[in-house]
Amino acid sequence: MSGVARLLNVWLRRTEKPRLERAQDPKVLRRAFERNARLFFWPPRGTKYRETQVAGLSATWVNPDRPGPLILYLHGGGYVFGSPRTHRAMLARLSSDAGCPALLPVYRRAPEHAFPAALDDAARAYEAVMHRPGGVILGGDSAGGGLALALLAAILDRDLPKPLGTFAFSPLTDMRFSGESVLRNAESDAVLPAARAGDMAEMYLQGADPHDPRASPLFATFAGASPIWLTATEGEILLDDTRRITARLQDQHVAVTEVIETGLPHVWPLFHGILPEARATLRHLAGWISSLSRPPADS
Repeated sequence: MSGVARLLNVWLRRTEKPRLERAQDPKVLRRAFERNARLFFWPPRGTKYRETQVAGLSATWVNPDRPGPLILYLHGGGYVFGSPRTHRAMLARLSSDAGCPALLPVYRRAPEHAFPAALDDAARAYEAVMHRPGGVILGGDSAGGGLALALLAAILDRDLPKPLGTFAFSPLTDMRFSGESVLRNAESDAVLPAARAGDMAEMYLQGADPHDPRASPLFATFAGASPIWLTATEGEILLDDTRRITARLQDQHVAVTEVIETGLPHVWPLFHGILPEARATLRHLAGWISSLSRPPADS
């Protein structure tokens, strides 16, 4: 673990984790995350952004003129906060490393829009780009990572063209928050307060069944899925969300790459501007993306 990672963990534990513990108004969380993104998340020089509409949804293109497969990325934020603006710098770095464009759609957030609104919007965005000649790669982090996996299961269930692959940083895969790491890592997690997990689930589900695989992809069927790449860090409360869905994917004979890091905060690639481990993770992921098979020219 680098010295920067140690300092970052201390800062997050003293500032961001208490904010998440005490905030009651989602609008406060949204403003704080947007402000921090402007201050701390910087794209590589030469990055190009373009605002657009995809299937009636607002969206942000990152380096839209690049060739190759498209990364369709679903931002994290507990289904409550976060936006393309908070995550586009990280996607700009990944786009630069992988040599391909990215698209970040705006999906409806809780509590104003309950489950399954976010998944419905993600599916609309995918259907609009699924025939891209170079193929599509799904991605997401935290709640957005769970959303990407739920979208993959829906794609398979509906027999739509499959993405080339799917990746997720620290995905939320179990809306019951039943993994042992939720309690075991409650103190070590530098970002997520375990005590607020139930509040977030209530805002998103609003009475829906947490066992529904559209909400908790841990219970979804993935047989026949294209390759999946997952990463998490040992000290976070969502560690078991990654470990358990990896086991489920392996049981269904899906090619899955699991990378478990040590001493890093939840969704550390966001801090690629200052954190060497974040840049290394994005380079590793870019290499995996480059290894994916392209679809046939007539697909």
